[in-house]
Amino acid sequence: MAKEDRGFASMDRSKQREIASKGGKAAHQKGTAHEWTSEEARDAGRKGGLASHKRRREQLMTNSASGESASMSSDRMESFDAGSSEPSTSGE
Repeated sequence: MAKEDRGFASMDRSKQREIASKGGKAAHQKGTAHEWTSEEARDAGRKGGLASHKRRREQLMTNSASGESASMSSDRMESFDAGSSEPSTSGE
C-alpha cells in the first residue's frame, strides 16, 4: 500500500465527515466533548478575523510591491489598528 493511500486525508470528504461525526457523538455521550462558552467562541472568532485580515494586508503589500494594482492604498492599509479589522479613523 502506497503511503498516499493511507490515513484520514486520503479518504473522500463524505467518509471523513461520517467518521468525524461518529467521534463527536461518542465524545458527547461520554461527556468529554468540548463545549464552547460564549467568551471562548468570541475570542476564537476575533483571532480568526485578525489572522484573515493580516493575510489580506500581506497579500496586498506583496501585490503592490510587484506592481500589480491593489484594491486598497498602502496609506489606508497602514492606518489599520492592530486590534481592529477596521481602518483607524483617528489618523494614528
